[in-house]
Amino acid sequence: MEDFLHALLFIVLAGPVFFAVMFAERAWLIRHGRADAYDLKESLANIGTGLIYKVLDALSVIFIASTVYLAVHAIGLQWQSPSPWLNFLLLMLLIDFSFYWVHRFMHTVRYGWAGHWVHHSSERFNFSTALRQTPVVSFNGIMLVAMLPAALVGFSLQHAVIALELNLFFQFFVHTEVVRKLPRWSEWVFNTPSHHRVHHGSNPKQIDTNFAGMLIIWDRLFGTFVDEKDAGEIRYGVNFRPATTLNPLRLVIAEFVSMWRDVVHYRDIRILWKHPSWVEEVYGRNRS
Repeated sequence: MEDFLHALLFIVLAGPVFFAVMFAERAWLIRHGRADAYDLKESLANIGTGLIYKVLDALSVIFIASTVYLAVHAIGLQWQSPSPWLNFLLLMLLIDFSFYWVHRFMHTVRYGWAGHWVHHSSERFNFSTALRQTPVVSFNGIMLVAMLPAALVGFSLQHAVIALELNLFFQFFVHTEVVRKLPRWSEWVFNTPSHHRVHHGSNPKQIDTNFAGMLIIWDRLFGTFVDEKDAGEIRYGVNFRPATTLNPLRLVIAEFVSMWRDVVHYRDIRILWKHPSWVEEVYGRNRS
C-alpha cells in the first residue's frame, strides 16, 4: 500500500507540472501558427494511457517487482558508500546506464517493443506524447530489469524506484519541437529534445537510434547516436502496425495482442525475439 501511495503521490506532484508545461507549449505553438501540433482527442488519449500506466505500474511494484528486487538484493554485494550524495549520484548513473540497454532492447526485440510501441505510435511529437505509455512494460518484466543492477550493488528498492521515477520525469521534458538546440556541452552530455526527436523518427536514419534516458553519452559510446542534422527530415510514428484507435485501454495492449496474434497465426515463436519489423519482412505486411 505504501508503494501504491507513493505512485499516486508522484501523479499528484508531477501532474500539475506536466499540465502546466503542456499548456505553455500549446500556447507557444498557437502563437507560431502550429495549432495542429496538438490534437485534443489524442492528447486526452495520451493522458489516459499515462494514468493507466502509473496506477498499474504501482501495482506491479507491490506484487511482482518488490519480491524479485528484494530476492536479488539479498544475494548482491550489499555495497553502500558512506556519502549519501555519492550514493545518489552512483544510483542515478547506474539506473540510466541500465535504462539505455533496456530501452535498446525494447526497440530491437518484438517482446520488448510490445511494451513500447504505444509510445512511438503517435504521429505528433509534443509534451503529451511523453505520457503515452503502457503498463505492459511493468508486467512483462522489462522495466524491472532496469532496476536489478541497482539491487545487485546494494541500493534499496525504495531508492531504486525513486531514481527510475526521476529518470522518467527528466525524459518528459525532451518530448518537444519547441526547444531546438541547447548549449553545445549539454547536447554532448545529456539527452535533449533534439536527440529525442531523432529517436522518435521512423525514417531509415532515425530508427533504433538515441536510446538515452538522461545521458546521451551511452549512445555516443555504443554507436547508436545520430545527430539531428544528420538524420534527415523526421517523420514521427511507426512504419508497421500503426495505431487505429484513441481508446486508452485499447492503445496500451494493442501491440502486445498483435504480437501474440502473429505468433499464433504464423506458428513462429521466433517472432518474440526478432526485430519488431521482422514479421512483415518475412511474411509480408498483411496477415492473410
